[in-house]
Amino acid sequence: MNIFAEYADRVKAVVAGLNLATSDGASPDVSRITVEAPRDPAHGDLATNAAMVLAKQVGMKPRDLADKLVEALAKDDDISEVSVAGPGFINMRLQQGAWHKVLAAIVAHGVDFGRSARGKGKRVNVEYVSANPTGPMHVGHTRGAVVGDALANLLAYAGYEVVREYYINDAGSQIDTLAESAFLRYREALGDDIGEIPAGLYPGDYLVPVGKKLAEDYGDQLKSKDKAEWMPIVKDLSIDMMMDMIRSDLAKLNVKHDVFFSERALHAQTDGGTSKIDEMLDALRGDGLVYEGTLPPPKGQVPDDWEDREQTLFRASDYGDDTDRALKKSDGSYTYFAADVAYFRDKYQRGFQEMIFILGADHGGYVKRLQAVGKAISGGKSEVIVRLCQLVKLFRAGEPFKMSKRSGDFVTLRDVVDEVGVDPVRFMMLYRKNDAPLDFDFQKVTEQSKDNPVFYVQYGHARCCSVMRQVLEEVPNLDITDSKLAEADFSVLEDSGEIELISKMAEWPKIIDAAAETHEPHRVAFYLYELASSLHGHWNRGKESPQLRFINVENNKVTLARMALVRAVSLVLESGLSVLGVDAPQEMR
Repeated sequence: MNIFAEYADRVKAVVAGLNLATSDGASPDVSRITVEAPRDPAHGDLATNAAMVLAKQVGMKPRDLADKLVEALAKDDDISEVSVAGPGFINMRLQQGAWHKVLAAIVAHGVDFGRSARGKGKRVNVEYVSANPTGPMHVGHTRGAVVGDALANLLAYAGYEVVREYYINDAGSQIDTLAESAFLRYREALGDDIGEIPAGLYPGDYLVPVGKKLAEDYGDQLKSKDKAEWMPIVKDLSIDMMMDMIRSDLAKLNVKHDVFFSERALHAQTDGGTSKIDEMLDALRGDGLVYEGTLPPPKGQVPDDWEDREQTLFRASDYGDDTDRALKKSDGSYTYFAADVAYFRDKYQRGFQEMIFILGADHGGYVKRLQAVGKAISGGKSEVIVRLCQLVKLFRAGEPFKMSKRSGDFVTLRDVVDEVGVDPVRFMMLYRKNDAPLDFDFQKVTEQSKDNPVFYVQYGHARCCSVMRQVLEEVPNLDITDSKLAEADFSVLEDSGEIELISKMAEWPKIIDAAAETHEPHRVAFYLYELASSLHGHWNRGKESPQLRFINVENNKVTLARMALVRAVSLVLESGLSVLGVDAPQEMR
């Protein structure tokens, strides 16, 4: 039950009943009519822009049209008060019974209250993390991993068919460097003195097990081979072991992918002697998307793949990019961008209607080119959405903090999770919009206070569970199964704090739809904090006014209704925390 959508439909029905018409006699377009919660609760429970968006269409002044709508809406039995505000906005206050219907719906639907059919089964690919397989996950990858995973959860909850994908960058110079670094550790495992790790190679101790595994499997055989012989052997093992490490790191964060797509698969030759990149280039030529030409030198720093010569170019600028993009290097090999195009084409051929990329802030230059590729390859049929994650700064008690760096020159994801736990990491990575810088304070995310959002929200759920346990002790004969709670007489819930809690929970379906539409899972985190705040606030009122307490041992009718209210809050908190990938504890100590 989405109360905002329901009342928007009621407003549209009222508009239809007025028989309004445009200058050409057609019915007005009501698609832009919305119902929202007013910014100031004192103005009412709901507000609609109907008169504002329809007035010009039907040739009336907004306030005049609003007066007509108000007169009709006043006849709705669930609306206790309706008025015009400002230039023509309409505010409505609902009867308490309307809120009681919402509470009944929450208890009846359980954690599925808020689950949406918005996506209509649309196939969406969410690609996130996709770090080079050259070492363990570091703290910079953590935010993108959490944002991508939570967004995938959110879209699935909103009715989309979601595939979570990791693109393995296992082709290119960084993999050669990885192999050379691992070979050095292989020599070390055989007893050679390798001295200081040369500049340009990966110095982390995480490659020591790779060297030992090579020594165990091959003895000293690789030492006598030419580089061209040992390189593919070392590459394969190094990539496999790095990906095992990455999967293990992500598992610490409760992040799992459905697909791990290898870049090398794009370069691999098929039985016909062509690769997926070759096939992509042939297809683009056939569609007139590729030409032979030259590029002017780019402004500012010149990228590595720019060459002052005639080359094979993709018409990216025709689709919104700043410039056309090279697909081949002077030696005839493909550019990184060529692999990106082939990869997108592969996704499109797999039937995805929407592709979402979660990238680090340093990939801002990729946004236009990825969107251009999407428009060109799909003919505008598939949407490309890019979300950039800003940097995470580490603090302890408000002071900049650097952890010990056991893995080379960076702080690992595992370090952070091991110190504070997975729930604080996930929640706090989502407690800011993805494109806003985030300060992560090790002390604050573990303290038990209102200033720690994850504790405050989880404590709200634990408090609900505690009340449900307590009522069984104080009123042992009271049946508080969900079926009995759904039958409670909610008319006894008359206090403003109780109605506020219900109205806040009524926002949950709308939050899901809005967060899914904008691809912003942080909205869920913000909402959960607000709901927990409403719960704790009402709880505190009960300390001063015993008649407001959830448990009234002298009145089972009131207690049962209030247990339904508590149960509903716990269900919405559990549902929201699940979307974020955070635990909903039944007790906290």
